[in-house]
Amino acid sequence: MHRLETVRSIVLTLLLVPATHCLAGDDVGPLVRSLWLVQRYGTTEAVKPQNDQKTKGKLAKALGKEAILTAAGVQGLMEPTTFARLAGTDGRLDSDEVRTALESDTPESRKRLFPKLTAHIDLLTTSFDMIDETHREGGDRLVDWIARNHKPGQLLHVTVICTGNSRRSILGATMGNVAAAYYGMPEIRFHSGGTAPTAFNSHTITALKNIGVEIEPTGAEAPRGEPKTANPLYLVRWGQSGDPAMEAFEFSKNYHDPTNPQQGFAALMVCGEADAACPLVKGASARISMPYLDPKFYDDSSYETLKYAERRDDIGRLMLSVMMQVRNRLGQAQPIH
Repeated sequence: MHRLETVRSIVLTLLLVPATHCLAGDDVGPLVRSLWLVQRYGTTEAVKPQNDQKTKGKLAKALGKEAILTAAGVQGLMEPTTFARLAGTDGRLDSDEVRTALESDTPESRKRLFPKLTAHIDLLTTSFDMIDETHREGGDRLVDWIARNHKPGQLLHVTVICTGNSRRSILGATMGNVAAAYYGMPEIRFHSGGTAPTAFNSHTITALKNIGVEIEPTGAEAPRGEPKTANPLYLVRWGQSGDPAMEAFEFSKNYHDPTNPQQGFAALMVCGEADAACPLVKGASARISMPYLDPKFYDDSSYETLKYAERRDDIGRLMLSVMMQVRNRLGQAQPIH
């Protein structure tokens, strides 16, 4: 029993350490790099989250001891013509060539993200198999909506809605904006709103700060949803200071607050209460249900920090998977020749 408790303590301690993995100079290994290559150049089926585990298994087998990809090894994961363009005359991709292909296609907006945040996002892209069926279905609808409505160079808006606009909706909006920048489409902007606003929760702030998002109080206060609850205005930044594509002002507000889009946006319902309370979302051109359990239930418990991090990453994985699929469908970048 003593040994079991010791192991449990070590695991919890490791999970609580803020993400600092895969920073500059670290090597994620050939499997992860090959997975990223497939996520960029793979078939539509290979990059779907429900096939993520199968894709990783096939890549692990294809790499073998020499860590070299061949057309036969990635059959079904990439179109033969795409692999041929990437591989060149020898028809093979070694680890260095995969790395070069990835670096040559890194979106400019990803380079402007904070390094610690990029490291955490890199990790989340390796676990799309953890997205459950309900959220995959909502993600598919969001992919379709963005792909249909996206116009290069024009803003396209998504509003993430929960009841109090204090936890899940702000996590969703922030991770959505990070995902859009990571995949080179910062013109897709995510906002947050609620049906009964309260305040930007302090545990939500901590969860985002722990992965490298900068959140600073402005000293101003927004209108209160609850008379006795202060509603501070914060500057949330996920990339270079002064870049408007890398920051947003956040506070708790009704989803149709004047600071949010009023028409033509997609509404993501991330909690059951708001989903039930808003059968129609004023001004939305799409309403997509994707409820998540509220981390509030773990407040003031020993699991509090872990559960906020868990919800942040659950929503983050979905947003990343969505934006990856949108980028591929829209053909934002061409394979190298």
